[in-house]
Amino acid sequence: MTATIFKKQFTNITEINWQGKTALVREDLNVPQDEAGKITDDTRIKAALPTIKYLLAQGANVVLVSHLGRPKGKVISELSLKPVADRLAELLQGSEVQQSDAKNPVQFISETTLDAAKNAVNQLPSGYLAVLENIRFYSEEEQNDAAFAEKLAQFADYFVNDAFGTSHRAHGSTTGIAKHLPAVAGFLMEKEINSLSMVLNSDAPITAIIGGSKVSTKITVLENLMPRVKNIIIGGGMIFTFLKAQGFSVGSSLLEDDYVDLAKSLLERSGLSGMATIHLPKDIVVADRFSADAKYKTVMADEISEGWMGLDVGPATMVAVNTLISDSTIVLWNGPLGVFEIPQFSAGTRLLAESVAKLTQEPGTQFQSILGGGDTVAAIEQFSIPFNSFTHVSTGGGACLEFLEGKTLPGIAALMENPAKN
Repeated sequence: MTATIFKKQFTNITEINWQGKTALVREDLNVPQDEAGKITDDTRIKAALPTIKYLLAQGANVVLVSHLGRPKGKVISELSLKPVADRLAELLQGSEVQQSDAKNPVQFISETTLDAAKNAVNQLPSGYLAVLENIRFYSEEEQNDAAFAEKLAQFADYFVNDAFGTSHRAHGSTTGIAKHLPAVAGFLMEKEINSLSMVLNSDAPITAIIGGSKVSTKITVLENLMPRVKNIIIGGGMIFTFLKAQGFSVGSSLLEDDYVDLAKSLLERSGLSGMATIHLPKDIVVADRFSADAKYKTVMADEISEGWMGLDVGPATMVAVNTLISDSTIVLWNGPLGVFEIPQFSAGTRLLAESVAKLTQEPGTQFQSILGGGDTVAAIEQFSIPFNSFTHVSTGGGACLEFLEGKTLPGIAALMENPAKN
């Protein structure tokens, strides 16, 4: 059975007979590393494991493709995928999958020309898992060069796109290759699409919590959510543009003057028939400067004095937020409520994360939590809350935002334009 999005269809990897076939799998393994080249967060590698393990267990050969950083078409040793391949090998050790070499389940292909890489892959025994070097070492990748994509397609029988985080980019390994190979959605890609589609298409009571620093980066998301959800809670630096739109003083808080009128327009539509109700904070934690050792206090949202800046929501706001999310069936959360990186201004974001996680984990609950990528992920990691405490945590930052804006992402469109058939 095919999955659906906006009445279009794509093929799931369980629909294909993989025995003896080769899958070119696009993953988003763009993980952070320290100066010594050690991976500091392997979340994206772990998120890719279900698709990789399934394909290997089904008897497929796997050619794994990803980017790392922004080498801009140049070979930069510090951006090699070798550490990623090594970490993947560690995670696969002991897995019940078909492997060409039990001691070294991952074969890293260090060649930086496609012809040489293909020759190296062709020499591997059946059942291999090969990781190609950083695909952005090729300038043709970001150019979505047709000849490059055609040559890349020669590695495999099927194209599996599991890289939701790059699906908003029309690159050679995300869209171009689908013109030459039948396309299949990996498990992570399918989960991302279905989870975010549920927010946009469900009739259940939905509360969207939209935070972050700037209205300018979220205005299209807010516009698209207004007729689709019951409540929208505004958090982060965005708060102050909305407060300004109400005629309140915001002191020296972050403010986008160019978006005050847009914020006012959204507030005027708040609660109208078929439109979400917008909720702004009742109280704000303000500081005399942006610093960990700043003086700070809690004031009502309409009482921010000159020389003070808002850096978090207050306790009265969190009581109201908890009531709203407890009365919801689905919560979408994208963006922190305050400057969570500084302990004094992290309480709002931390309490929200803990509340959403608790509601999600209650026995027998129908409550579902969908978390956007980027800073939201960074926050829950900082608070040491496991990802599996939530229904779904998106691996895509920009891709997640564009999806919530209602855009059809190029990488997803490619899955629909050339769906694989068994």
